[in-house]
Amino acid sequence: MGVEEVLENGTQLETEREETTPLLDYLVGVEGQYTEDGSVDIHGRPALRHESGNWRASVILMGVECFESLAYYGISTNLVMYIGKTLHQGNASIAASITTWIGTSYLTPFLGALIADSCWGRYRTIFVSTLIFLLGMIIVTLSAFICSLKPSSYEGISCPSEAKKLVFFSGLYLVAFGSGGLKSSLLPMGADQFEEGNPIEMEKKGSFFNWFYVFGNFGALLSSTLVIWIEEYIDWALGFGIATLFMALAVGGFLSGTSIYRLHKPSGSPLTRLFHVVIASLKKTSMEVPIDSSELYEVWDKKSTVLGSRKLVHTDEFRFLDKAAIISASDVKNGIEYHPWRLCTVTQVEELKIILRLVPIWLTSVIYFAAYSQMYTTFIEQGGMMDTRIGPLSIPPATLFAFEVLSVMLLVLIYDTSISIIRKRFTDNKGGITELQRMGIGRLLIIISMALAALLERKRLESVNGGKSMSITWQLPQYFILGASEVFNGIGQLEFFYNQAPDTMRSMCIALSLLTMSLGSYLSTLIVAIVSVLTTKGGQTGWIPDNLNDGHLDYFFWALASVSALNFVTYLACAKSYRLKKVIVED
Repeated sequence: MGVEEVLENGTQLETEREETTPLLDYLVGVEGQYTEDGSVDIHGRPALRHESGNWRASVILMGVECFESLAYYGISTNLVMYIGKTLHQGNASIAASITTWIGTSYLTPFLGALIADSCWGRYRTIFVSTLIFLLGMIIVTLSAFICSLKPSSYEGISCPSEAKKLVFFSGLYLVAFGSGGLKSSLLPMGADQFEEGNPIEMEKKGSFFNWFYVFGNFGALLSSTLVIWIEEYIDWALGFGIATLFMALAVGGFLSGTSIYRLHKPSGSPLTRLFHVVIASLKKTSMEVPIDSSELYEVWDKKSTVLGSRKLVHTDEFRFLDKAAIISASDVKNGIEYHPWRLCTVTQVEELKIILRLVPIWLTSVIYFAAYSQMYTTFIEQGGMMDTRIGPLSIPPATLFAFEVLSVMLLVLIYDTSISIIRKRFTDNKGGITELQRMGIGRLLIIISMALAALLERKRLESVNGGKSMSITWQLPQYFILGASEVFNGIGQLEFFYNQAPDTMRSMCIALSLLTMSLGSYLSTLIVAIVSVLTTKGGQTGWIPDNLNDGHLDYFFWALASVSALNFVTYLACAKSYRLKKVIVED
């Protein structure tokens, strides 16, 4: 049978996994023209190595990330002003509305990841998510556009406030849910375009994570400058409309690459696979784990794992879970075969162990992002108390966010073209600095950023007492260091969670990584509340009063620097003991 005939008969692969495996087995050996990591094209056929994936496909997905980022930040960055000026909500209500929405935006990726990994796959999840996102953007734009058409003399009765809020927030939460599917699946699908196990493509994958971050930040930069300026000084509906247009371009751009994407089929619910191990191990609590791990259950034929996933090397950690792979007398009596709720493979047990090993690193990331979130809150409040004039211009304190974004883009470029190359020459790691090392550097730099903010605040208070005002440009160093911290920790964390994730749970692990941003933001809010209670006892003004000139924001920054230092030491201990994932390479 020729290759052409095999491909012709292979159209049945679109729906039946059992029919996919034999075809893959045959084609893997045909002159290496097909990828060997289980990836397929949109029709379910094995992906052609030289006609699919690689940079040609990942660049399209990076463009989608850029447009999505521009649309998302085109709404979120200036949300405070719109809700206050147009919807006429008070400060407390604004804070509650925005915190809830941002929290939802970073919680929904977990839901999107479960859908992608269990049933839809990343391509379909992204496609549906972009449509939901676009619909939400259209509703938000129309809510601003229709009301702005009303004559000013009728403004008080043209748009009933409650109806207007309902329409606006309906669109806003559609954006949150749509962005969740994109955040969890777009990056892993981009990384999937580089064949796992191919040394040349794996080296390119390291650069992909850097450039994916750059494209996202470029979209945020355009939003925080051009789009926000249009919203603030020309028309809200026009600014929202431009953001909506770019989201429509994101949908079109994503579809344009359909024929060259490398796709991985969903492998069933990742949470169910984890629960299988827990239940199976509990059923065998009284049994002893054999010393020789080769006595544990593993199936070595082609059907032993989910299509495209790899077997994992057994580890000695969390030995209780190994009970799930013990072959009991009843298993022998009934005929040894895979039974998810009674007998699991070593690989499946190791998948749960990987998730458990990630937990300590994950927790330190939550604390990191509690400090990082000061860029959106106390940094801006600090800048608001300084001289915001730069030459003849007066700039909003939040504008310095654009400088942080520029810093990130510049530093990523320097890292990818210089530092990483130099590092490769002195280490055995072809990717340069390891993900754990990058994350450690990022955690160290955020301590420096918090310390610089504290020193600046101390100096600012001294200047105020002397009747002078410091220029807001003095904040640039702390923003720059924070940007450097983001380059090392943010990108390193995404790459780390992707590479360490079990093959069947990559979208879920990316969602877990993004979840640290949401929880870090909530933790920051909790820390501020605790500080406020503790420092206002006895009628004192507290560290963070309404008028910062009467408080001690510098003490707050020092407290965060101290917490970040403790977190850094904890991280070093976790990173030192962390056991990297090892896969079994089969001939």
